[in-house]
Amino acid sequence: MLIMLAFFSCKKDDNNRSGSQVDVYVSGTEFNGFVHVPKYWKNGTAIPLTFGVNDAFANSIAVVDNDVYVAGSEKEGTENVAKYWKNGNAISLTDGKKSAGLTSIAVVGNNIYAAGQESNPELTATYWKNGQAIPLTDGTRWAFANSIAVVGNDVYVAGIERNKSGTFDVAKVWKNGEATSLTDGTKWAEAWSILVVNNDVYVSGDEYDESGFGVGKYWKNGQAVPLTDGTTFARPLSIAVVGNDVYAAGSETDGSVSVAKYWKNGNAIALTDGTKNAQAFSIAVVDNDVYVAGYESNGRANVAKYWKNGKPISLTRGKTNGVANSIVVIKH
Repeated sequence: MLIMLAFFSCKKDDNNRSGSQVDVYVSGTEFNGFVHVPKYWKNGTAIPLTFGVNDAFANSIAVVDNDVYVAGSEKEGTENVAKYWKNGNAISLTDGKKSAGLTSIAVVGNNIYAAGQESNPELTATYWKNGQAIPLTDGTRWAFANSIAVVGNDVYVAGIERNKSGTFDVAKVWKNGEATSLTDGTKWAEAWSILVVNNDVYVSGDEYDESGFGVGKYWKNGQAVPLTDGTTFARPLSIAVVGNDVYAAGSETDGSVSVAKYWKNGNAIALTDGTKNAQAFSIAVVDNDVYVAGYESNGRANVAKYWKNGKPISLTRGKTNGVANSIVVIKH
């Protein structure tokens, strides 16, 4: 099903500092007053992926050549179906008998990889290769697959699995199905995003300290690098690496308001002023330009937006809740 209706557009991002032309793709979801509608924006122009009849969500985007892939879920009957859309055409990966959803998508050659979870009976961390499900956990403990990266024949997945006692979540990485724990299971921890660069494996996430705050961090080849000091609650949800520079995007909360921000080599750059709740979900860096997707509240609703070098660009009008979950920038 391909729907090409543009509801809202913003100025095309053609002022890249290098002088090159870029296309900015963002996936996300907007509430239409009745249900959530998954969509993506190309240079600010919205392309809905459903008719807005069933609740549905878009969580991740990949662009290869001229093809646009968006991963998420749609409610069919009583259950959520894991699916992705290729150029607006929906491909279901589950049959709707059990609840499932996709959080991340990667396309390598002719192969389409998607990560997520399916109830079996507990939520089971799973990835799909060309529609074939590959469970990463046995379904006896709650688990999520949050991010997928593919290098050659190796498939890397970052996510969460509840520990054996059922008390805490463990941040984990699976390489070709083999699990490695990033944390010891004595405190809450989460792995949100994974990236492989020159055989180095980077994972962004958080681990709670004794005071109950989530310490933002990333792991490089299993070694933790803290981004915050534990006096606030921080959650880095996305990671990017360019040369020797490591970027992570997420939020930090000191009190009741969440501030969208990113970190470059451990140095925090706030994207919002802390007067209204905001969250950053995804980061991309092209020619020294930093793009971050997320949302910011306007006091009435959450506005889906992205920031380019700190400058906000709204994707929704803010009459109903919207969110931008994933960003890809294609240079020409």
